[in-house]
Amino acid sequence: MARDQIDMTPLTSRDELVAWLEAGCKPAADFRIGTEHEKTPFTLAGHRPVPYAGPRGIGALLEGMQLLLGWEAIVENDNIIGLYDVTGGGAISLEPGGQFELSGAPIETVHQTRAELTAHLAQVREVARPLGIGFLGLGMTPSWSRTEIPAMPKGRYGIMTRYMPKVGTLGLDMMYRTCTVQANLDFSSEADMVKKLRVALALQPVATALFANSPFTEGKPNGFLSFRSEIWRDTDADRTGMLPWAFEDGMGFERWVDYALDVPMYFVKRGESYIDVSGSSFRDFFAGRNPHLPGEQPTLSDWANHLSTIFPEVRLKRYLEMRGADNVPWERLSALPAFWVGLLYDQASLDGAWDLVRRWSATERQALRDDVPRLALKARIGNRSVAEIARDCLALAEAGLRRRGRCDHMGRDESYHLAPLARTLDEGRTPAEEMLEKFHGVWGGSVEPAYADYAL
Repeated sequence: MARDQIDMTPLTSRDELVAWLEAGCKPAADFRIGTEHEKTPFTLAGHRPVPYAGPRGIGALLEGMQLLLGWEAIVENDNIIGLYDVTGGGAISLEPGGQFELSGAPIETVHQTRAELTAHLAQVREVARPLGIGFLGLGMTPSWSRTEIPAMPKGRYGIMTRYMPKVGTLGLDMMYRTCTVQANLDFSSEADMVKKLRVALALQPVATALFANSPFTEGKPNGFLSFRSEIWRDTDADRTGMLPWAFEDGMGFERWVDYALDVPMYFVKRGESYIDVSGSSFRDFFAGRNPHLPGEQPTLSDWANHLSTIFPEVRLKRYLEMRGADNVPWERLSALPAFWVGLLYDQASLDGAWDLVRRWSATERQALRDDVPRLALKARIGNRSVAEIARDCLALAEAGLRRRGRCDHMGRDESYHLAPLARTLDEGRTPAEEMLEKFHGVWGGSVEPAYADYAL
C-alpha cells in the first residue's frame, strides 16, 4: 500500500471525484510502468517473524535503508513506517505483518523495472543481512501462524484488524500472511481505461495461475496452489472481486465513482490521527452524515485514501493496478509487468486479448476466478484450460512487446522477460507445483528449506 495522500482540498461535488480519476488520462507516449513488490522478512537464525522494535527489527531496517538511500522518512507517532524518494522515484512501505513493499517509480520500460527491482533487493540485503534479516519470494508465509506475526505500528492497520473479522473469515490472513507483486499501468482515455479494465479483470485469473506460489500454510500443503488468491475470496465482499458491472453498458469513471462511494470506509486521517469510521460509506461522508465527523466535508486526501482501501482484482485509481499475482522469486518478478505491458500497451495485442475474453459471461468469469486458486493452469472456462488461454496471452504479450521495440543495451526487446512464463507453460507446472515436488521429495516433508531456496 502506498503512503497516505495529503491534499486537504475540500470536495463539494461528485463531478470532482470523477474529474480526479479522469485526470489520470495521458497520451500513449507518456505511459509508464509501476511495479509494487511485497516480501516477507524473516530472521536468518531460526526463520522467525521479525518484530518492529529493537536493534534488529523492522524499524532498524528502515532506518538503515534511509541512511543508504537518502530518502525521506515517513513517520507516525515517532515510528518510522516508510520512506519515499522526494525526486519522484519510488517508496518503501510496511504491510501489516512487516511485509516490506517497494512501490516502484513510474518508469518507461520493463528493462528499467528489472533494474529497479535488482537494485532494490541488493540495497535491502546490504542493510538487512547485518541485522540477521532475510526475505522470502513467496505469496504467503509458509510456516507461521497468524498469532505469531507481530503487528506494525500503523494506525490504519489497527482499524482494519478490528474490522476484518466482521466481514470475512480470511481478511486477517490477507493482511498479515500474504505477499503480492503488482503492475500499475496507464490509460489514454475513458474508453481506453474501460477496455483495459475489462481485459485485465477477465484475464487476472490467468496471471494468478502463472504466478501461483503459495501452497503452504503453517508448514503443510494447504490444498491450493495460490492460497493467497483464495484468501481474497473470503476477505470482504464489499471491496473485492471480479466487478461484473464493469462489463455492462455505461461503464466509465462515473460508474467507478458510484461504486466507490458505497464501499464502506475504514478510516479518515486528520493530522497524525486515524479516525475509525469503519462500516460507514463515503457517500454518507460526502453528504455530511458521517456519525464520527458530523457535518464535515471530505477532502481530496480522504478520497484518494479511500480508493486505496478498495481491493478488487483490478483497481482503478489514476492508473490501473493488476492485483492477481503471488510474490515470486527474483528471476520471475519482471515477467509480471512484461505480461501486462505486452497485452495492454499495444493496441493490436489489446484488441486480440479482448477477442479472447469478450464472449465470456459474468458467471463464467466468476467460476474461473473461483477455480484458479486450487487448479491454476488446469482450471477451465468453456472448453479451454487456463494453460491454453495462457499460451494465447503469452503470444499476444510477446508480439506486443516486440512491436514496442524497447531494447536494452544488449539489443533485446522486452519480450525476453516473459521467458519464465514460457517455461512454466512448457513444463506444465506452476511455481507452487515446483515447490510441492520439492516438499514431497528433496525437502523431506519440511518447508524449512524454502527459507534458503526462495530467499530474495
